[in-house]
Amino acid sequence: MSSSQSEIRVYVGNWSDNQTGGIFQYHMDPVTGALTFVAKSQEAGSPFYFTLDPSGRCLYAANTVPSFEDLPGGTVCAFSVDKGTGALTFLNEQSAHGVLPCYVSLDSQNRHVLVGSYSSGTVAILPIREDGSLGPATDHVQHTGSSVHERQTAPYVHCILPDPTGRFALSADLGIDKIMVYRLDVEPGRLIPHDPPSASLHPGAGPRHFTFHPNLRIGYVINELDSTITGYSYDAASGILTTIETVPTIPPSFTDTNYCADILVHPNGRYLYGTNRGHNSIVMFDIDPATFCLTLREHVSSEGDFPWNLAIDPTATFVLAANTRSNRVVVFRIDPAIGQLTFTGQDAEVPGALCIKTVRAGG
Repeated sequence: MSSSQSEIRVYVGNWSDNQTGGIFQYHMDPVTGALTFVAKSQEAGSPFYFTLDPSGRCLYAANTVPSFEDLPGGTVCAFSVDKGTGALTFLNEQSAHGVLPCYVSLDSQNRHVLVGSYSSGTVAILPIREDGSLGPATDHVQHTGSSVHERQTAPYVHCILPDPTGRFALSADLGIDKIMVYRLDVEPGRLIPHDPPSASLHPGAGPRHFTFHPNLRIGYVINELDSTITGYSYDAASGILTTIETVPTIPPSFTDTNYCADILVHPNGRYLYGTNRGHNSIVMFDIDPATFCLTLREHVSSEGDFPWNLAIDPTATFVLAANTRSNRVVVFRIDPAIGQLTFTGQDAEVPGALCIKTVRAGG
């Protein structure tokens, strides 16, 4: 079945066993947000996180390999994407040079995949071949250190992504309360520690996911362990992050355990969204256009248990949330005037849903 250019494709990955694990493909109605199941690809095993190249030609997934005792470590899988149907065809996989790979991104030239592995505290870079398949890693780096929380006895990488210039790569490490900065040398495919090598967060923060504002001069990191978001100004020439502020993601009245997970800035640069696992909410902030400081607007129920990753569709009409423990992907409509979210009543059942990516048909 071929697709029109108005079609929105949704891909959902999960962390599960070999029977229920895979990447689930859906069609999303651009008017109602309704999700219709299309197909499932199991070759990725347990895809904790994945990304699509900008052309929509390939998808790259971090495969955690759930049977750690039998198959320690993890891999990065490459898939080709059928332009007409969106179907995934497995190309190959390579070692992530780490245990429990949990994040992948592409360099600005789409020549390499960057991968971060949580349990081993490592980052690696893998070349992309002409056919979209992956070559073996050309470089990998072991983080070192610890911090004050009981979950910070060692480095735990949670993301790595290129900066807007393509000259640097930033890696949020939950275990050491730092955002590591690397010079990105794409010709040989190397991650070279920068000077200064990192930006530090307050002890016990537990940085998880980092995202840039559309103006490319501001960045935000959501901190898993103490339920906060820290804003930075970013000097792209020097690769230096400077702290602006840190704000809480949960109301002071909430005293139960909460772990933040994902963070997104709306394409218009006016709103920021984050997930609270425990409070089971999506927090929404207004972004001041002059200072880029955050003002809390609302907490919206995630309509499920333990919301993990978020995605905004290509038309910026909907936010999708993956509720991992309730096996549910939920669709919210964005109020274009003020950014607030309203549950559409649309959802899809996906066992252990974690990662969501959306793309317009044809790339």
